[in-house]
Amino acid sequence: MPATRPIQPLPLAATVLTGTVALYMALVAFGNITDFGTNQAFVQHVLAMDTTFKDPDLMWRAVESRTLQDIAYVLIIAWETVTALALAAAAFLWAQELRGSTGYARARRVSTAGLLMMLLLFGAGFIAVGGEWFAMWQSKSWNGLDAATRNFVIAGVALVVVHLRAADER
Repeated sequence: MPATRPIQPLPLAATVLTGTVALYMALVAFGNITDFGTNQAFVQHVLAMDTTFKDPDLMWRAVESRTLQDIAYVLIIAWETVTALALAAAAFLWAQELRGSTGYARARRVSTAGLLMMLLLFGAGFIAVGGEWFAMWQSKSWNGLDAATRNFVIAGVALVVVHLRAADER
C-alpha cells in the first residue's frame, strides 16, 4: 500500500480559498447573466457619469452611447465567466493535488491566472477606470468602490496564500 502524505494546512487553505472565490465569481457571472438589467443600469450610469458632480473638465470622458455601454457590460460578464471557470478549474486541481504527491505547481499556476484576472477586473476595471476615470467615487447612488475594493482584497489575500509554500514543498 503506497504511503499517503498528510494534508498540509496551507495547500488545504489554498484549495478552500480558491474554491470559495470560484463560487463567488460564478455567482456574480450567473447573476449578471440571469438578471442582466440590474448591473446593466450600474454600468450605464457609471460610464455616462450622469450622477457625478458634472465637472466640465471631466465630463468629456463620459460614454453616453447605449451600444458602447452594453458592449462594456457584456465584456465584463464574459471576463467574470472566464475568471470563474479558471478558478473552478484551479480549485479542482488543488483538490486533486491534495491527494497526490505531484506537488501543487499546476494548481498554483491556474489559481494565479484566475486570481490575477479578478484583480484586473476589480482593481484596474472598477477601482481605477470606473472609480477614477469615470469619477464613480463622486456618485452617491452608483458608487461600487467599496464592493470592488472588497473583491480586490479577497483576490489578493487568496493569491498570497496560493503562493505560500507548504512544509512538504521545501
